[in-house]
Amino acid sequence: MSDRVIGIVGGGIGGLAAAIALRSFGHQVRVFEQAPGFARVGADVNLTPNAVTALDGLGLGDRLRATAARPTHRISRMWDTGHETSRLAMSHAAEERYGSPQLTIHRADLLAALTGALPGGVIEFGKRLTAVEPGERSRLRFDDDTDAEVDVLIGADGIHSAVRTALFGPEHPTFTGVVAYRAVVPTERVRAVPDITAFTKWWGPDPDTQIVTFPLNRGTETFVFATAPQDDWTHESWTMPGSVTELRERYRAFHPDARALLDACDEVLKSALYVRDPLPRWSAGTVTLLGDACHPMMPFMAQGAGTAVEDAVVLARALSGVDSASVADALRRYEAARRERTARIQLGSRGNNWLKDSGDADWVYAYDAWRVPLGPAGHAASVAV
Repeated sequence: MSDRVIGIVGGGIGGLAAAIALRSFGHQVRVFEQAPGFARVGADVNLTPNAVTALDGLGLGDRLRATAARPTHRISRMWDTGHETSRLAMSHAAEERYGSPQLTIHRADLLAALTGALPGGVIEFGKRLTAVEPGERSRLRFDDDTDAEVDVLIGADGIHSAVRTALFGPEHPTFTGVVAYRAVVPTERVRAVPDITAFTKWWGPDPDTQIVTFPLNRGTETFVFATAPQDDWTHESWTMPGSVTELRERYRAFHPDARALLDACDEVLKSALYVRDPLPRWSAGTVTLLGDACHPMMPFMAQGAGTAVEDAVVLARALSGVDSASVADALRRYEAARRERTARIQLGSRGNNWLKDSGDADWVYAYDAWRVPLGPAGHAASVAV
C-alpha cells in the first residue's frame, strides 16, 4: 500500500468508483461525503455497456446483476404516430458486441454495490467542504470544524463542485429552460404497453420534449423519465414533488402507448436541468476533477454516471506506479485521455439527436476505460470516437 493519501471529495457514483479503482492499484484513499449517510433516494441509473465494462473491472458485476434489469432493446419511437425509427438489440446482443450488457438499476442499489466494495472507514460522512487550500499537500476544511491534508485531491463533488471553484474560481451552471419528471410504476400496470422490457425513447415535437422508459429491479418496476421546456421552474432538487396532473397534460398529444405509461403514475418528482460548457482544464498541480464536477451533461444520452465511472478507472490507471514528483503529469495524462470524449458527449447530449434514426452506437458503447491508451500529458489520447 502506497504512503500517498488520495482524498476524494464526494461519495457519489464517480467518487466511490474512483476509491475502489485507486485502492486496487495500492493507494490509500479517504472519501469525504457531505451527507450523513446514504438513503434510498433517486430512482434510476442507466448503465450502458461502456459503464458496465468499467464496473465489471472493479469486481462489481455479480452484485449489480443481482438487482438490475437488462433491457432487451434500445428503441426510438415518434411521439405522435408511435412509428419506430430505430431498434438496437441489447442484453445478450450487447454482451456479444461490446463485452457487456446494458443494465438499469436503482441508484441506491448501485451505491450499495460500490460501498460494499470498500472497507469501513474509507468513507467519512458528514464532511461538507467549506474551504480548499491547494498545494503540494492540499488542505481541506469542513463545516464540522475538522480538517484534513491529502497528497492528491480529486473533486468528485458534482455540478456545484467546491473543488472546481477552488481551482478555477466561481462560476454558475446554465439553466437549460428544460424540466425533468421522474416516476416509478409497477410493471404489472403497464404490461400491455409494447416492448415494456426495452429501453424506449419517445422523441417529441422538439429536442427538449421526450419520454423515456425502461425496466428496473429485475423488471418488476418501470421507470418513467420525461422532459419538457419550462422557463419558470428553476428548482434543481431531485427530490421535489411534481404534479401528476401537470405531467399528463404536458404529453396529452403523445401516442396512446406513451400516455398509458403516464396514466399509471401515482406520483412524480420534478427538477430543472442545468449544464456547463466543456471546461478547457480539469487539473492544477496535484488536484483534479471527475464526473459532473468537470463535465455535467444533459441526460439525453444517458452517460452522466457512465462517464464518471470511466473517469474513475482512467484516473486510477494514470496514477498507477507514479512517484510523487510525477503526480501532476499523471493528472494531465488522465485529463488528456478523457476530455475529448466527454466534451463530445456533453455537446451531443445537449443537441439530443443521437440514435434517433439509427446511427453509430459503437463510439459510446464500445469504449473500454481499462484499455484506452493513455497518451502523453497535454495531448488527446487516441480513442474510438
